[in-house]
Amino acid sequence: MMDLSPKEIVKELDKYIIGQEKAKRAVAIALRNRYRRSKLSREIREEITPKNIIMKGPTGVGKTEIARRLAKLVSAPFLKVEATKFTEVGYVGRDCESMIRDLVEVSIRLVKEEKRNSVKEKAKASVDTKLIDAIFNTKKQENPDRPVDELRHEIEDNFYKGVYDNETIEINMVEAPKTINIMPGMGGDMDFGSVLGSIFPPQRKKKKMTVAKAEEILLNEEVEKLIDNDSVNAEAIAKAEQEGIIFIDEIDKIAGKGSQKGPDVSREGVQRDILPLVEGCTVNTKYGTIRTDYILFICAGAFHISKIEDLIPEFQGRFPIRVELDSLGADDFYKILTQPKNALTLQYQELLKVDNIDLKFSDEALRIISDLAEKENDTNENIGARRLHSLLETLLEDISFNANGNHPLLEVNIDKAYVDNAFQDTTRKYDLKKYII
Repeated sequence: MMDLSPKEIVKELDKYIIGQEKAKRAVAIALRNRYRRSKLSREIREEITPKNIIMKGPTGVGKTEIARRLAKLVSAPFLKVEATKFTEVGYVGRDCESMIRDLVEVSIRLVKEEKRNSVKEKAKASVDTKLIDAIFNTKKQENPDRPVDELRHEIEDNFYKGVYDNETIEINMVEAPKTINIMPGMGGDMDFGSVLGSIFPPQRKKKKMTVAKAEEILLNEEVEKLIDNDSVNAEAIAKAEQEGIIFIDEIDKIAGKGSQKGPDVSREGVQRDILPLVEGCTVNTKYGTIRTDYILFICAGAFHISKIEDLIPEFQGRFPIRVELDSLGADDFYKILTQPKNALTLQYQELLKVDNIDLKFSDEALRIISDLAEKENDTNENIGARRLHSLLETLLEDISFNANGNHPLLEVNIDKAYVDNAFQDTTRKYDLKKYII
């Protein structure tokens, strides 16, 4: 997916996010530039750094979702953090370098999952043999007179059909080593089991469990044996360095408001601590050192009280691309309810189908919900698309509460009358406003 053109990237993002064309174009170009950079000679490649992005817009308009979907599109290590969690080094709170260590952890998980999938077939063959042997030993004790070859053949045949999945067997397995956190928040997890593994052999213990559960545990154990952790760590650090994306939310909360006298450790201090990471530095992690020069940073905030210009000049200089996201209107809400692959209406339909409820939404009902969402955001706090979650939960509360699955499939139509009845108090409030001067 790395060689997608910017237009194709935007097309993929359109499947999940409505509107916000400027922001989509900005991130699509940033992602494509990574691909372009990877094709250059080493000498030129070292000189080209990502053009970091600041997104400005109210909550719930898609800032985080754009960054998350972008990372998912290319299987890049992605980390979302809140700027308000950090304080300047030397004060109580998380230090800013911890976001880089967390990104490496995400990258380790991604690479490990890729390696797991590549060796799973080989590991499964070995696990199947162990399980068949365990079942054979149990059955042989129960049927001592049966010919060995005949019994073995029958067990193998039934095993692959899943006949024994719920049968209990006794197997030998390695006890998982305990991880002890010696420095919380500082990347100081130490796995004493692995440290002492070279001195003492791993402890094995006999346990009774179902065949299905034993297969899951043994498969994990076998896969771990086939994976070279040193190569995983090296690959993960390289992946985090070259493809990592860090999304820093609530950046407006650490911008000075102008009235502040002197440095503030939770605002200007945090900006100054984030600055070296964005400019490019080396951070120590328990997996090795990582350079931050080529990590893409995307900052986002509502900027209701403060402005982007309230950030320190050096910080602003490291985020040359600024994108303003639009507030959502009734038409946008309607599209959000109907167009995305993971549309809210589809989510509720699938959830209630579990309890034999076939939910249908009329077009008119969705239009009314969209209008209500816009009015609620205009008159109350503007929470963007999250307003739809609130309205749909209220609308479907009775159905969700009473559905239990102990009945045949029922078709429930959510039409104009149903919506009007559910929101009669809310609509009356807006009707009365016409008479208030």
